Amino acid sequence: MHPADPAAPHSLYPELDATALTAFATALESGDPAGLPPARAADVRAARAAAAFSRGKVTGACGDLLDAALWRHTGPGPRAAVVMPSPWTALGWTAYAVQAAAFAARGYDVLAYTVRGFGRSDGQADFAGPLDVADGRRALDHLLERAAGPVTRIGFLGVSYGAGIGLLVAAHDPRVDAVAALSAWGDLGEVLYENSTRRAAAVQALLASAGRARLGPETERTLEDVLADRDPEGSLRWAQQRSPSAHVKEFNRRRVAVFLAHAWHETVFPANQTLGLFRELTGPKRLDLSVGDHGGPESAGLQGLPSPVWTDAHRWLDHHLCGAANGVEEEPEVRSEVMWSRALEPSTTLPAPGGTVRRLYLTGGAPPAGSGGPAGFGRPAGSGEPAGSGGLAGFGGLAGEPEHGWTAGVLCGVDTPAAAADAVVRSGYAEMAGLPKPYPGGEIGAAAAASVTAAWAGDPAEETLRVRGVPRLRVTYRAANSGSTFVAYLMDLAPDGSARLITHAPFSDLHSPPDSLIGADIDLQAAAYDVPRGHRLLLVAAARDPLYGDANLPRATLAFTSPEPTPSYLEVPLG
Repeated sequence: MHPADPAAPHSLYPELDATALTAFATALESGDPAGLPPARAADVRAARAAAAFSRGKVTGACGDLLDAALWRHTGPGPRAAVVMPSPWTALGWTAYAVQAAAFAARGYDVLAYTVRGFGRSDGQADFAGPLDVADGRRALDHLLERAAGPVTRIGFLGVSYGAGIGLLVAAHDPRVDAVAALSAWGDLGEVLYENSTRRAAAVQALLASAGRARLGPETERTLEDVLADRDPEGSLRWAQQRSPSAHVKEFNRRRVAVFLAHAWHETVFPANQTLGLFRELTGPKRLDLSVGDHGGPESAGLQGLPSPVWTDAHRWLDHHLCGAANGVEEEPEVRSEVMWSRALEPSTTLPAPGGTVRRLYLTGGAPPAGSGGPAGFGRPAGSGEPAGSGGLAGFGGLAGEPEHGWTAGVLCGVDTPAAAADAVVRSGYAEMAGLPKPYPGGEIGAAAAASVTAAWAGDPAEETLRVRGVPRLRVTYRAANSGSTFVAYLMDLAPDGSARLITHAPFSDLHSPPDSLIGADIDLQAAAYDVPRGHRLLLVAAARDPLYGDANLPRATLAFTSPEPTPSYLEVPLG
């Protein structure tokens, strides 16, 4: 296994309380909830009163035994059933103990199991490959063989790794009627390579958080190849087989009811590739988008605490598996949490219907003089910048008309203050607590003045800008070498010079000849963000970010520009 980066997280779910979940599972087995908090003790009593709980083994593919727990109702009446493959953690099925018990208490037969290669399960992790799909189908067989009465409808539910496996089992097994997939991936290729850029920190986090898991040789080799920048074609072939988006036709043919939940600033499975899956589905579907990071919005619910995501997942399965008249089928398909406002917005699509797209052209001049720009931006005195440029000397502008003939250089191989996250997963947990990463506008300005980054600021907003959807960037740059990478960040710049990240995305060109002009068309990650009146949109380009592996040569320069035939611009969806 690749040596773990000391700075990398050792869990993709840092807020999960393993001790509390294990104690809950132990109480389910023993029937003695003494020592549990009153609410969890009540959950144990309710689940045991409704269903018989037992631990056991599921015989998976190749005869490998998978650690599992079964909540089985003893009455002969018909019931719906739910199968829950575990997340990417040694906790295994125990991560679901509270939620599985809640489903059982409400009448479901439930089987939760630890995926191969993790915890007490045999085998080697196949990263949602054919062995994992076969395991999921055999876990369903195991549940059906032990059900006391007829099973009416069947669902799969999972978080993260278990969510991806659940989607893939549903695509392959016609018995599955509905799926609830929380923090899942849609296109695993985009998880590994976003816009041809290696998502190195996410892959490193997967390896580091695997701990003592036994990774299959193909899985380990592929993740190592991404980190080592070798055989991208082989990695993408491996990922294609493991991508739910590759099976959209089967989901749509059978009209599988799919519930997806995701976080805006996901650092492990970026949101756009899951949104792409959602857009292609034509059957019953629902998407919840929340502030946070991988597994964060659903972490409280795993421990039995209130969680809008889990409430919606239960309502989804209650309706599509049990026929509950809870109105979920009449609600808009998308529910978005606006970043850091706690506001929940329903919508029939993303972006919201009736919205507009504002095109802002990248220009070489700073915003107008006296326009309220924060002091401290721009080059030092004597640098040749014009006086009276509103404190934004050194920045380009975002304007309603194109401007040609300018150049903005970016130095490669240098860390910048514009990095998207301080740490994989953990930065998003701070956002959930209302503490988004602060960006020092003065330092970004100084970096732009020194050509460490390039930056373009718009005029102060005359009214609140409701960013809703996927911002798009079209920019031209010249690279001295045949391989180049940059990361684009869209920020909210306050009058006091502080900034917050709205969204970002990387871009790499690996094949253009040296010293050629390269046109980059980039979808930034989707966002729901309100830019207050008086704040500015700020676009920043940097050649290095710790989240990504870059193709640049150290100390090389990328030169951004705007040719007359193909002007550089930013398109912002407003809803």
